[in-house]
Amino acid sequence: MGQSKSLLYPYLKEVKTIPPKSPIINALKSMVNIGFRRVPVVDPEIQKIMGIITATDLLNFLGGGEKSKIILDKYEGNYFKAINEKVEEVMTRNPICINENGYVEDAIEILIKKNIGGCPIVDDENRVVGMFTERDALTFLILQRKLDGYVKGYANFNLITITPNTSVKEALNVIISKKIRRLPIVENKTIRGVLVTMDFLKYFSKNVFGDLQTGDINEILNKSVREVFIDSPFEIKHRKLLVFKDDDKILDVVKKMIETNKGFALVTRNDCLEGIITERDIVRFIYQMIKGEEDVVKLYF
Repeated sequence: MGQSKSLLYPYLKEVKTIPPKSPIINALKSMVNIGFRRVPVVDPEIQKIMGIITATDLLNFLGGGEKSKIILDKYEGNYFKAINEKVEEVMTRNPICINENGYVEDAIEILIKKNIGGCPIVDDENRVVGMFTERDALTFLILQRKLDGYVKGYANFNLITITPNTSVKEALNVIISKKIRRLPIVENKTIRGVLVTMDFLKYFSKNVFGDLQTGDINEILNKSVREVFIDSPFEIKHRKLLVFKDDDKILDVVKKMIETNKGFALVTRNDCLEGIITERDIVRFIYQMIKGEEDVVKLYF
């Protein structure tokens, strides 16, 4: 991507980490408190990275996928006991990392090719010294190229939605199986909100102990999205969504996303919800355009 590359130095910073033997509940609360979707798992003695635990890993464990079998099989469905299982049992092992002496352009390529939202930056001893995310990629790329065009050229119109009557478990299953992080709730063609992975983590972290009577995880997994997130004091009711028309300029969307620190915007066509546009969509599109231009240059020079 270009003749001269940019070093990762500006992205080197202290990163919150967690030991592999730490209880999952600690990882859950830590992720909610710092507002990050991924936390490196580090050996406390030698400080080398051993894995990474992501919001997706936790949702998979809490009822959305294969890792939830730990609760059902090992703890007979008892959430109170299972939540103290060790982080190393649910973390992603052998995480994709980039060396601190690498380049921003290479980090962006890793995010796109591996379809991940961020990767740890490590030194030569495999110690975590930073983190590079999709937001970093987006802010970098829009400085490299003038962004033009319209929303319809960047958005994803294969929209996956749920209704307020969808159960929490079903919603989790959609997020895990479809590998998405945002799930619009639609009722009678009206947008009732958008669930993001952090919503589920916040619910399990802050509200679950008041709702669980027996410790059986199904008590909350079988509740409806309406009951848990809409007809409750949960913050989803008060979240301001970014909504753009498909013929709005993409630059306006990106500026607003960065200004409001939001990773996505909904897209309407003829006043109906038709699609979604995310940081990943924009990063991937700009990257492909730049790579396409370089391929043309290589053909002639």
